[in-house]
Amino acid sequence: MPPKTIAFFPEAAYGPALNSVGIAQACEKLGHRAVFLTAPDLAGTYSGYGFEEHQVPMSAPMPPEEAASYWQSFIDGHIPNFNKSPFDQIGNYVKDCWEAIVETAVWAQKSLPEVLGCLKPDVVCVDNVILFPAIKQYGKPWVRIISCSENEIPDPDIPPHLSGCGQEDKACFRAFEERFNQVIAPIHQRFNDFLAEQGEAPYPLGQFFEASPHLNLLLYPEPVKFRRSQPLDPQRFQYLEGCVRQDAAYQLPTFQANQDKPVVYVSFGSLGCGDVPTLQRLVAALGELPVRALVNVGGYLESYAEVPPNVHLDKWFPQPSVIPLVDAVIHHGGNNTFTECLYFGKPALIMPYVWDGHDNATRVHETGHGLKMHRANWTFEELALALDTLLTDQEMAARLKRSSAKMQASPGPARAAEAIVRLL
Repeated sequence: MPPKTIAFFPEAAYGPALNSVGIAQACEKLGHRAVFLTAPDLAGTYSGYGFEEHQVPMSAPMPPEEAASYWQSFIDGHIPNFNKSPFDQIGNYVKDCWEAIVETAVWAQKSLPEVLGCLKPDVVCVDNVILFPAIKQYGKPWVRIISCSENEIPDPDIPPHLSGCGQEDKACFRAFEERFNQVIAPIHQRFNDFLAEQGEAPYPLGQFFEASPHLNLLLYPEPVKFRRSQPLDPQRFQYLEGCVRQDAAYQLPTFQANQDKPVVYVSFGSLGCGDVPTLQRLVAALGELPVRALVNVGGYLESYAEVPPNVHLDKWFPQPSVIPLVDAVIHHGGNNTFTECLYFGKPALIMPYVWDGHDNATRVHETGHGLKMHRANWTFEELALALDTLLTDQEMAARLKRSSAKMQASPGPARAAEAIVRLL
C-alpha cells in the first residue's frame, strides 16, 4: 500500500492529545504520514513530537495568552464544585462543560471543512465527545477514538457516562440519567438546531455523538470493561488495552529521607494541579508516611514553600516512564493514568473530582485493581491505611499482574494503527 495521510483530531486536552500521539507514532512505523488538527491552545504539542500541525479554531478569537489559560481558568472557577458528588455536579460543572463543548463544535465547523479540503487526508481519527459534522461529511472513512471511559458508548446494563455509579446500581443509573437529561435539555436542543443547519439528523436527548460506522477505538482495557447487555461488534469496536505511548526516560531522584521506602507517584492531571490547597494537604500527609513520593504540581511549583524531605515535586513527569518505577499511584482518575497503572500493574488510589474520573474510580475499586477515596474528605489514618493496602495486598497484586500481562501482550498503539491501516 502506498503511504496514506492519517489525520488525528483530539480533544484540546493533554490526555486525548497524548493518546493520539501514541497511535500516530505507530501509524508512522507502518509507513504512513500522520498529521494533527489542533485547537490553537494546544498548538506546539504535536510538533514537539515531530508531527505536522494544522490549527482549527474552537472558540472566538482571543490573544494567545488568554487562549492558553482559558480552560485552566474554567477549572479554577469550578474548584468549589470538585468535592460534590457526580449527581450534584450536573447542574454546575457538567452543565458548563457541555455548553462549552457545543461551542467548540459550532466554531470548528467554520474552518474545519476548508482545512480538510486542503489537507486531503485518507482517514480522519477524532477523539472527542461531540460530533463535528465536517468530519462525517468529508467523504472519507472516519474513526472515533474513545480515550475516556468506555461508557461513552451507552448500554442499558452499564453506568451512564460521568455518573460514577457501580455496575449493579440501577437506581443510581436512573437518578443520574433523569437529572442529566433535565439539566442538559436546552443545551442539547441548541446542538440539534446546529446539526439541522448542517444537514444532519437530530440526536436523542442526552446524545452528542455517535459511533463511527467504520471503526471505533476504545482505549479502555478489557480486564476492567463493563458487562454489556449488547456486546460491541468486534469488527467495528476495538479495545486497545490502554494505548500507552512512549515517552522520555526517567530516573528516580535521590530523596533526603526514606531512601529505602516504597515510591508513590501523585498526579491530579494538568488541570487538577490548580487545586493547590488539596495537593498541599496531601503532600504534608505523605511527608509523615514511610514512603517516598513524586508529586506533579503543574505550573504551581512556587506555591509549595516547605516540601518534606521524602517528597519530590515537579511541574511535569513523563508518566509512562515513571509509573513502571513506582510501587503505587494516587491520581484523579483521568483515563491516561487509569490505564497506565493497569498496563504496568501498579495499584492506584483514585481520588476523583470531575468527568470520567468518577467512573474510573468506581471501576478500579469494584474490580479489585485499586481503591477509591474522596478527594478531600479523608483523615490521615484513612490515607495511611489505603496506601498500606495498596502496597501489601497480595491478591490485588496478583490480579494487577495478570491484567498487566494481558495488556502488554497486545500493545494498544500498534493494534490501533493496524486497525486504521486495514480500514484504509
